[in-house]
Amino acid sequence: MTSAGLAVVTGASSGIGAELALLFAADGFDLLLTAEDGPGGEGLEPVAVRCRTAGVEVQTFPVDLRTADGVQALYETAIATGQPVAAAAVNAGVGRGGAFVDADPADLLEVVQLNVASTVHLTRLLLADMVARDAGRLLLTSSIASTMPGSFQAVYNASKSFVQSLAEALQDELRDTGVTVTSLMPGPTDTNFFHRAEMDDTRIGQGPKDDPADVAQQGYAALMAGKDRVVAASAMTKAQELAAKVLPDKAKAALHRVMAEPQDDEEAGR
Repeated sequence: MTSAGLAVVTGASSGIGAELALLFAADGFDLLLTAEDGPGGEGLEPVAVRCRTAGVEVQTFPVDLRTADGVQALYETAIATGQPVAAAAVNAGVGRGGAFVDADPADLLEVVQLNVASTVHLTRLLLADMVARDAGRLLLTSSIASTMPGSFQAVYNASKSFVQSLAEALQDELRDTGVTVTSLMPGPTDTNFFHRAEMDDTRIGQGPKDDPADVAQQGYAALMAGKDRVVAASAMTKAQELAAKVLPDKAKAALHRVMAEPQDDEEAGR
């Protein structure tokens, strides 16, 4: 099989990232997959095995992207493959639920470091090379959360608003080039995100969620078509995005509070 080029996928060990990796592989892209999975990359290897069945080359590189050194190491690993990065899905992210004033500042800053700082750093490195070649596709995983103030998920929503704004600015800057930037805006998705964010005791944590395979498919299709953005995947998520365009911010914050505020034991048991 002739390679379609190298694709880099972050947050590739599970969820949307793993599904994106499989889609790239099916289209003949060689892959560099990364996630923070410890020295053995235990979570990455099963995804890599599945991707290799498509006949493509797959390299795994477990790394902590919360650090500048981690981002630089990932970039240098991509360069060392000898292939230019034809496409990238900057998908790694983390959330933290609960009241802002009760949170450990280190936990809040972890959200900023991974969702914002590493996204800026890696995007800058990859896009510079793409622009120099006048070719490339970049997918940034934003969120429907980017459209609303996130009561009881304040820093996460703010981080995704940053990513969404970054994507839209880059789209304009690069409009006369052969490089495209696509933002993927999922709603609640059936991954380990809410558990890791300690939001199992919230309505959104316990509520219905989209299939990550469906989210990834819609995001991948938008990336390949060079679209600016896609709201994925269900009709409910798309309705949320439409409502966010007309509701005032205070109303959106109040609605988000209902979904994200931890329930007390009595209410949770109802």
